[in-house]
This record gives sequence, C-alpha cells and structure tokens, in this order.
Amino acid sequence: MRNKSLLGTLVALLLITGAAAAASAQEVSQAEKGRALQYLESTKKNVLEATKGLSEAQWNFKPAPDRWSVAQVMEHIAAAEDFLRETTKEKVMTGPAGDPGRDFKKTDEAVLTMVPDRSHKAQAPEPLVPSNRFGSPDGSVKHFLESRAVTEDFLKSTAGLRDHVMDSPLGKLDGYEFVLFIAAHSERHTKQINEVKADPNFPKK
Repeated sequence: MRNKSLLGTLVALLLITGAAAAASAQEVSQAEKGRALQYLESTKKNVLEATKGLSEAQWNFKPAPDRWSVAQVMEHIAAAEDFLRETTKEKVMTGPAGDPGRDFKKTDEAVLTMVPDRSHKAQAPEPLVPSNRFGSPDGSVKHFLESRAVTEDFLKSTAGLRDHVMDSPLGKLDGYEFVLFIAAHSERHTKQINEVKADPNFPKK
C-alpha cells in the first residue's frame, strides 16, 4: 500500500513538473516582442506629433465643460502609463496561471482592436482623473517619455509574460497583452486629442 502511495506521489510530481514546463515553454517570441516594441514606439511618436507646438490656449481649450482639454488628456496618458505598467508588474505577473488552451492571438488582436476604439466610451478611474499632477503640459509629456522608456525596458527584459493572467474588461489578459494594452491606451487618447483639435472653436494659435 505504501509503495502505491509513493508511486502515486511520484506520478503526480512528474505531471505537475510537466505542466509547469509546458506553461513556461509558451514564451513570448522575439517577433511578438518586436511587434509590441514597434507599437509602443509608433504610439509614442503619435502622442508627440499630436501635442507638438501647442500654445497655452490650445493646450487648455475644452470643447465643452464636461470634456477634457488636450493638457488633461496628456496628463491622463502619462499617469495611465505608470498605473498600467505597475499593475502588470505587481498583479498580473504574480497572478494565477492562464488556461493552457488560451487563444493568445485572438486575445492579442482584441486588445489591439477594441482598446483604441473611441466608439465605446469609458469613464476614467479616480486615480487617473487629471489633477495637474505633473505641473504643466510639458511636465506631462516629459513624464510620459520617461515612463514609456521604462515600459519598453520591462517588455525587453521580462520573461514569462504569458505565464500569468488577470481579469480585465476584455477578459483574462496576460503580461504581454497588458503591454499591448498600454500602447493601445495611448493610441485611444491620441485620437481624443485629435478630436479636441478638430473642434471648430479650437484656438488657431
């Protein structure tokens, strides 16, 4: 009886080890990392282009009392970069393992498609509501650039980005998908900046 018990324990250990090996084998490929890095870089460039050379009046123009100015949107982008990355590091990467049958490509594409879609409105969580935390629009841009560099380093240097998941409005996302989410979030709000600039009452200078 004891031998059967030992054998059962050994088999269980081997199965657990095999499952862990299979999970860790689903590592983010260099091509996937390259794609995410390119997306982080292109969305950073678009943020800078959308906010380049704005006057004080243009930064602070609000299309309506209940809508954000470009300055407020820029602050939100910078603050969200920190918030989402720290959530990824502290919660996603220490969360439970994802379902072995997860369709990574389908979820990746859902993030890339749905997050930037401005036809679906969302309320910013209280910690990310603009409060002039960076002191000025230029301060927000500076902080965003510094934070985006940290995000890119995190992507490049972190292993096991597929190994853990956390619930989100798009379902369970892994660490890699949260990096995509960060870039997609800045794309979403760059569109918002361009909407403000397209307002007929937006200051000419």
